[in-house]
Amino acid sequence: MEYITIKVNGLQEQVPAGSSIAQVISLLQQGHKDLITELDGRFVYPRDYDTVLVNDGSVLEFILPAFGG
Repeated sequence: MEYITIKVNGLQEQVPAGSSIAQVISLLQQGHKDLITELDGRFVYPRDYDTVLVNDGSVLEFILPAFGG
């Protein structure tokens, strides 16, 4: 299996080549119903997580909004 290097929340990670955002979320155990995701500085809709692929050098940011009051 071929791996690529991506940056996730500032840390380098090795993931299988051809991985979707959904697969990266699962692999890194980042699943949360309110998760916000940016790929290379652009917002990605949750409905697209299965079809948007990461590439070698991609930058992913997983953001969990702070709710409260």
